[in-house]
Amino acid sequence: MFTGSLVALVTPMHADGSLDLAAWDGLLDWHAAAGTSGVVVGGSTGESVALEDSELLDLLRRARARLKPGMALIAGVGGSATSQVATRAAALSGLGLDGLLVVTPAYNRPTQEGLYQHFRTVAAASAVPLVLYNVPSRTACDLLPATVARLAEVPGIVALKEAVGKLERISELRARLPQGFCLLSGDDPSARESVRLGAQGVISISANVVPEAMARMMAAALAGEHGLAAQLDAPLAALHADLCIESNPIPVKWALADAGRIEAGIRLPLTWLSESLRPRVRAALQAAQAVALQEARSA
Repeated sequence: MFTGSLVALVTPMHADGSLDLAAWDGLLDWHAAAGTSGVVVGGSTGESVALEDSELLDLLRRARARLKPGMALIAGVGGSATSQVATRAAALSGLGLDGLLVVTPAYNRPTQEGLYQHFRTVAAASAVPLVLYNVPSRTACDLLPATVARLAEVPGIVALKEAVGKLERISELRARLPQGFCLLSGDDPSARESVRLGAQGVISISANVVPEAMARMMAAALAGEHGLAAQLDAPLAALHADLCIESNPIPVKWALADAGRIEAGIRLPLTWLSESLRPRVRAALQAAQAVALQEARSA
């Protein structure tokens, strides 16, 4: 159902923090033309915890109207109270979405049984498929492979975004999960190797700024052309790392603003990228873009 390079899209904002819908439309059009296979709206990179429900609805409706047929549209849904997440999932189910990305509850640190019951409850409330999202570095809880295997048997739960960044975890998950269950990397540096081990794609930060390069690299990996995929991924390695040099999405929003695609808008408590780090992020992006352009011309 979900495959290739999906982008965890930033939410463009004006300098005062209000949504920049013209820039949003521009980003959607760019990704539609660049070969991005799907868009996640209101995920971690989209500043989900800082968005009002009405803003998320507006972003999703505009995305549904602009994306190419066949491009997946996934809405980020999260929270620490199961009843609230289930209510939100039910409300979003009528928007023509392809899926809901449901992150593990943050702060209250549930047990594995609590996580199982949480996702099962949300799945029962949703009319669209669920993509589980495991990102322990943000939530302080880890959705373990044995629990994912249990959840794979729940109707409506079809995929997992695994953002642990350990290839042995991908191998264990693929061994435990049914073949039809979709496994997506949530870690750009290891995404290529995750596909080699059985993942179907990536939900990417880097795709925000180099969508064509990420789409080509993922296509090669999925085709089993692992040497080519490694060649295409090599010039992106510094970018993958430097887009996490401060908390996501600080670096990637700065990079997009530096490139003139969005304004310098972000919502507190996030702040703009530290001035001392800007040359490093700019250099990594320029290097990745230069190699990607050369490869496109020679293709």
